[in-house]
Amino acid sequence: MTDPYVQDFPLTLNRFIEHAARWHPEAGVVTARGDGGTSRVTYEELLTRSRRFSAGLRELGIRHGDRVATLAWNTQEHVGAWYGIAGIGAVVHTLNPRLAVATLAAMVRQAECRLLVVSASLASMAVELVQLAPSVGRLILIDDPADADGLQAPVPVTLHRDIATERAVEWGSFDEHSLAGLCFTSGTTGEPKGVVYTHRSSYLHTLRLLQADVIAPTANDNILMVVPMFHANGWGLPFAAPAVGASLILPGRHSDGASLAQLIRAEKVTLAAAVPTVWVGLVDHLDATGGDLPTLKRIIVGGAPIGEQLMARIERRVGAIVQTSWGMTELTPLGAIAPAGLANREAASAGRVAIGLDLLLKDGEGRALSEQRGVEGRLHVRGQSVVHRYYDQAAPAVDGDGWFDTGDLARVGADGSLYITGRAKDLIKSGGEWINPAEIESIVATSPAVAQTAVIARLDPKWGERPVLIVELRADHDVSDEDLLAPLKGRVPSWWMPDAVIRLAKLPLAGTGKVDKQKLRTEFG
Repeated sequence: MTDPYVQDFPLTLNRFIEHAARWHPEAGVVTARGDGGTSRVTYEELLTRSRRFSAGLRELGIRHGDRVATLAWNTQEHVGAWYGIAGIGAVVHTLNPRLAVATLAAMVRQAECRLLVVSASLASMAVELVQLAPSVGRLILIDDPADADGLQAPVPVTLHRDIATERAVEWGSFDEHSLAGLCFTSGTTGEPKGVVYTHRSSYLHTLRLLQADVIAPTANDNILMVVPMFHANGWGLPFAAPAVGASLILPGRHSDGASLAQLIRAEKVTLAAAVPTVWVGLVDHLDATGGDLPTLKRIIVGGAPIGEQLMARIERRVGAIVQTSWGMTELTPLGAIAPAGLANREAASAGRVAIGLDLLLKDGEGRALSEQRGVEGRLHVRGQSVVHRYYDQAAPAVDGDGWFDTGDLARVGADGSLYITGRAKDLIKSGGEWINPAEIESIVATSPAVAQTAVIARLDPKWGERPVLIVELRADHDVSDEDLLAPLKGRVPSWWMPDAVIRLAKLPLAGTGKVDKQKLRTEFG
């Protein structure tokens, strides 16, 4: 029932780019191209292009609720297609090109996507995919110049500019609870599951990002979004930037240190977001070549924990302040973040929770802990942008009181700061007692010689499981096993000490940029 005293104003995602086009027409989206140059489009121009894309989708038969997949890098064409799909009430199903084709095809089959929007550089991968996903009836190529006729695809292939039309199309003429996005979890700790975002949930999540103690972007910001759009809506930045008139700077498929340093300088980037491994690459480049990034003021780090030593190194070399954060695909994705004002900030803290999300610590049997401060428990959450049920699954993903089990172990400080202390399924049970790998990793990572670290369980005939330390050392650094393990003495129980140290040139990374522990367990466990 419509409220007779307040205007009916559906919270649909098209509102953000429409707002930017009207009130911040000179701001827009900048994309780095492979030749070292950039292309740019204002929000006003992007709105026009997105509407034309919507009209083209209509002529191809796409209707409200249809799923349209995207297999694409961070580019203005991808952003425009995203708004064009969601604007008419279709569902944007983002695919991670770092996953295996068979895995992606299983996701597309489950979602029954009708079209696939693909970056031209990923076209050959897309051809393999559609051969395994019969619901896809057409490929639409975006980004780089491409030869549509030369692909020999089993379905029609169209350039995005060729489907665009100026036929009038209405945006946002649907309920705000309509589905807007679909993103499958990475599957590194189990089978991938589809997380659905509605227009309302993503809109309210965006308002959380805009708060002063969260990301707090302004019209004066140039935001570098290195985090891929296929990772939980690029952490919501494609919505937050136009919502305040900030320019959105996109790296395309180039996220190496040299490319990012050049882009940050050229576009006067003030705020940037990416996983820790990206910032390691940037700092390594700056150390090797020199130079500064004077405009960069803040860096948002998420997706994986960041050690105190790495955080200090980034801040010292780059001159920007690091905001640590924690989130999940199932949370749209932000859960907690260090305040933009950065009071009481520390690397170990994931930050604080903003309005719209609530936390509860439980024991292993699912009972709420009597104390919720200063003790470790299993972290449960609920809120306006938290998953209720996975895509195409009948059973809810929450308990009877609406709490979603994150799978994380955590504690809450006296000041309300959240500390993620590990993953429940990563715990190692040795001789009937639990060992927390995350605690060992955080201590070993303080060594200046260590670039990445992981602790996994190895099967043991006597104890059941024993911890093994796997490390990736920084270039031009060497350290003995004894020196690597020395910081653990006196800080963890003696029986927590790893039985072995394994050195790898590079730790394997999952598609999310996190260390792929599942692969490490398969190889070394």
